[in-house]
Amino acid sequence: MQIHLSDTAVSKVQTFMEEHGAEGGAGLRVAVLPGGCSGFQYGLNIEDTPEEDDEVFDLEHGIRVFVDPFSAQYLEGVQIDYVTTMMGSGFTFKNPVAAGGCGCGSSFTI
Repeated sequence: MQIHLSDTAVSKVQTFMEEHGAEGGAGLRVAVLPGGCSGFQYGLNIEDTPEEDDEVFDLEHGIRVFVDPFSAQYLEGVQIDYVTTMMGSGFTFKNPVAAGGCGCGSSFTI
């Protein structure tokens, strides 16, 4: 599975991990959850350890990513960025398996 984080996203994740007090085995959980205005929504969280059935990826910037089996089927090739606009700032997702999405950028359909 391929998950890509932009340099800006990597920087933000590293900052959040430092603020969380994350240590050696900690990582970024990338999840797909039912909900949102398009049917599915993304979730990001800093966690100390992966769950037993998680896929664990070590990205080139030293960030570990945890993905549960349900989410893995929807995240192949996803690109995660962190953007700042006049409307605010936050993580955005470009997902090649998504059939559609909504204006919020964090909800999608398959």
